[in-house]
Amino acid sequence: MMLPPIVDVADVADAALAERLQQALDGKTKPLGSLGVLETLALRIGLVQRTERPRLTEPQVLVFAADHGLAARGVSAYPSEVTWQMVENFLAGGAAICVLARQHGLALTVVDAGVRHDFAPRPGLVSRKIAAGTQDALAGPAMSDAQCREAIAAGRQVVSELPGNAVLLGEMGIGNTSAASLLLARLTGTAIEACTGRGTGLGDEALAHKIAVLHAVLQRHSEAVEPLQALAAFGGLEIAMMVGAVLQAAAERRLVVVDGFIAGSAVLVAQRLVPAVGGYCVFAHRSHEPGHARLLHALDAQPLIALDLRLGEGSGAALAWPLIESAVRLLDEMASFESAGVSGALPS
Repeated sequence: MMLPPIVDVADVADAALAERLQQALDGKTKPLGSLGVLETLALRIGLVQRTERPRLTEPQVLVFAADHGLAARGVSAYPSEVTWQMVENFLAGGAAICVLARQHGLALTVVDAGVRHDFAPRPGLVSRKIAAGTQDALAGPAMSDAQCREAIAAGRQVVSELPGNAVLLGEMGIGNTSAASLLLARLTGTAIEACTGRGTGLGDEALAHKIAVLHAVLQRHSEAVEPLQALAAFGGLEIAMMVGAVLQAAAERRLVVVDGFIAGSAVLVAQRLVPAVGGYCVFAHRSHEPGHARLLHALDAQPLIALDLRLGEGSGAALAWPLIESAVRLLDEMASFESAGVSGALPS
């Protein structure tokens, strides 16, 4: 049975547990706060799992793929066919995320959310196709309300059927930086020029054309101001499924590792629907896409790394994974001053 699209999520805030976690971190054989962001990260994961001894088990990379009707307006440097061709590359193990998933021992699942192509069934592929891509958002809504809700529910179901306590979000869809820019502009009131970048590598003239198209799309859907309205108006199916994945992961108290701009736009929608989901999210990196920094600011998020990535696929999330593992191991395995017989700091 299809899960409903929206779910209740418990707030991670727990002052007593946070104090115990901080005391445990402060008691390790190191100067106070000397592990910086890793300490903040360890505390966050402890709160997500509601324990002073968090563990990471069977982490799952989910790459949601779908096509976008707006791509026909020339908003991407690549043709739409690249979406299905890259899905085949994922399944063959040849993409960047495949290399990184193998390197870090991450399970990888590709989800067909709405690719304009029929894939032969095989291991590693989950078919949840809602439609053969979205409609042209300049001509009408990218998705119907029913399609949008069905996609969110499907994303919830995909996560509910996987093991583990951590989900790493990735995506593939030619044209999806446009959808992410539109969502950021509408849901935060930011000018579309500040939200829009070169995506897969547009030149100056093509970038100006992309901005003009997105201006027109925003005007076309001026009434779409609520999160689900905006998501249906602008797309895409892979973003909607990621919204559902975030909601389900948070409801199950799984850690959500957010990749880049497009995955972040799904978290923005999810957080506007259910504010508590933000407490379950770790933001892997700040990408080269100019709207991403504004998105992270809107989410009050501190990314772990900044490597000028602009690939997607979950590549940034996979690259950040060793830092997340390190934070948990340091909390669990590092000796305390007392257990190691090491003298603490002198009184100030």
